Amino acid sequence: MKKEKTNPHSSDRSDSSRSDSGQDDAAQGDAGRIAALERLIGAYQESYYNGEAEISDGEYDLLWDELKALDPENPLLKRIGADDTDGFPKARHFIPMGSQEKAANPGEFRAWAAKIAPEHYVVQYKLDGASLELQYEGGKLVRAITRGDGLVGDEITDNARRMKGVLPELDIPFSGGVRGEVVMARETWRAKYTGKANCRNAANGLMRRKDGLGCEDLELITYDAAAAGEDAFFQDEMEKIRWLKDRGFSVSETREFTDPEEIIAYRAGVAAKRDSLPVDIDGLVVKDRQTDMTDLRRARPERQIAFKFDLEVAFSVLRSVEWSESGATYTPIGVVDPVRLAGTTVQRANLNNPDMIRALGLKIGSAVSVVKRGEIIPKIEGLAPPGAIAASGEEREIEFPAQCGTCGSALENGGTRLFCPNPDCPKRLLHRLQKWVDVLDIRELGDKLLRQLFDKERVRHIPDLYTLKPAELADFDRMGEISAAKVVRHIRTKRELSLAAFVAGFDFEGVGETIMDKVSAAGFNTLEKLRAASAEDIAGVYGLGEITARTITAGLAETSGEMDTVQAGGIITIAAPPREEEQPLKGLFFCFTGELASMKRNEAEERIKALGASAKSAVVKDLSFLVTNDPASGSGKNKKAQTLGIPIIDEESFLEILADPSRAQSLIAEGKGGTKKAGKGEAPDQGELF
Repeated sequence: MKKEKTNPHSSDRSDSSRSDSGQDDAAQGDAGRIAALERLIGAYQESYYNGEAEISDGEYDLLWDELKALDPENPLLKRIGADDTDGFPKARHFIPMGSQEKAANPGEFRAWAAKIAPEHYVVQYKLDGASLELQYEGGKLVRAITRGDGLVGDEITDNARRMKGVLPELDIPFSGGVRGEVVMARETWRAKYTGKANCRNAANGLMRRKDGLGCEDLELITYDAAAAGEDAFFQDEMEKIRWLKDRGFSVSETREFTDPEEIIAYRAGVAAKRDSLPVDIDGLVVKDRQTDMTDLRRARPERQIAFKFDLEVAFSVLRSVEWSESGATYTPIGVVDPVRLAGTTVQRANLNNPDMIRALGLKIGSAVSVVKRGEIIPKIEGLAPPGAIAASGEEREIEFPAQCGTCGSALENGGTRLFCPNPDCPKRLLHRLQKWVDVLDIRELGDKLLRQLFDKERVRHIPDLYTLKPAELADFDRMGEISAAKVVRHIRTKRELSLAAFVAGFDFEGVGETIMDKVSAAGFNTLEKLRAASAEDIAGVYGLGEITARTITAGLAETSGEMDTVQAGGIITIAAPPREEEQPLKGLFFCFTGELASMKRNEAEERIKALGASAKSAVVKDLSFLVTNDPASGSGKNKKAQTLGIPIIDEESFLEILADPSRAQSLIAEGKGGTKKAGKGEAPDQGELF
């Protein structure tokens, strides 16, 4: 799957820390963090799958887990990866190479084990390399395919044939796939490839070389197999391992357990000796011993999980605080005594925002815990535990800047954000231009040229971009007439943007396309409707709060003239919202509780969204349906829905709505008329509920 490339180092004002306080505001204050996580994860996926990973798996997983906690249904979590290396033919996998669920600690692993509850667990080392599928026809190797997007990858057969552990021919006429991880031994890395950050980076780069040089330094260690068109070929995961060994493949270290607590203890033992292993591992893979091909075909199989090792923590002393400026926001960066962390020396660590400093009681001289979270700068998690490291003994308060270093305006301290409120601050105006260029992906207009245009006051606002002429650009940066004409041509390329992308391009603090998609889906799907909405109206959108709503309304008012001017030129247009007939469930709201038999909850939510409805995570007064397979349950959601007179329907009735959306109104009438539509369950009269 081809994704837009993102620069993880670019300053993006959507990468702000939480901007609200309180339970309701916290939800919308997470908006900026969600936008930042989307940007970072997308960029790190790009670097991981296309050659050079910038961070460790542990650091990446923390970003992933944080996004999952803040926005469980974020579309980015459904993606598998990317593989855009040019020059190799594409090929399809026998079985999708899906991503695994992850458990970062014993508690999360226990929850997974309780849900799956297999009789026997198969546990393997989670190798830290690059996934590869070998495809055999009649026992002969015909293709070797990288992971790619999980369905289609790059065929690197010639390179694979040079690797250790890749068998060109089997001893039986097997047709199907063999899966494994391409790794580099630590000893090989130390001897020949220390110029690469780690073994995985070196392996990723070598396996994709067009000339194949260096692939002889790689090894494939296998862990799975599947027969083409014969799901019953393997019925047991241990049987697969024996089969792979019998064929002559190297296999990942594999053990069998019956008790989750034994696996937790085993993980601790493996973690303690991981540094002495010949290849890098970053956790365990735990599977149900019984093979389930249906589960393996899912984008994210349920009956296996990656049980990751704990992330390394270091203890240091906070010596000073610097303030990083991104757009209007000032972010505190802690300077600590140098410590080794995840293979690098760390001396600067993110402090997030003023509220965090106050909440943790941080002072200059405090002993602190530092974790490398995956941001470019590691993060200070909090105070170090007693006795971990001695504080300086000379603690003093952290000073906050009072004035904007660019325009001199007094900074506003919003608790979770310290920022310049001046809408005409040059730094803020430049960042808006950069954001617009980024959203429209005008790659020809580089940041250096944009800054020159800004500094000479030729371009100060977004509409100014559309008045540029090739002759004047030719004088900038010695680019010449041909290059100047190319830049102008690309700026003036007609584009139809979604409303969400258009508004996001005007750089409202912490408001990206994800937030605006939610606003649009809630019915504010034209610029006119957005402008007519009050902050209270927008605050009613699920997942938003008052501060985000005020940010949107204030931003719309501030940029109204620019937006109109941009559209008036005819180059940029906003796509029309979907037609009414394409959204038969428009205006309806569904909440799901418990498990559905026919589909996952996120799939059910996507199905109703495609028909114009919206999903809510809680029972509120404007809810249209509560969907549950236990309508008679005494759960909190059921009780609240009964109290509010909201129809409670089972899965059968929900599927009826999907098949015939006109059924929704009749079910609403039934529910509000005194009976909750319970399908196969009991359907007590509404009066019985009080």
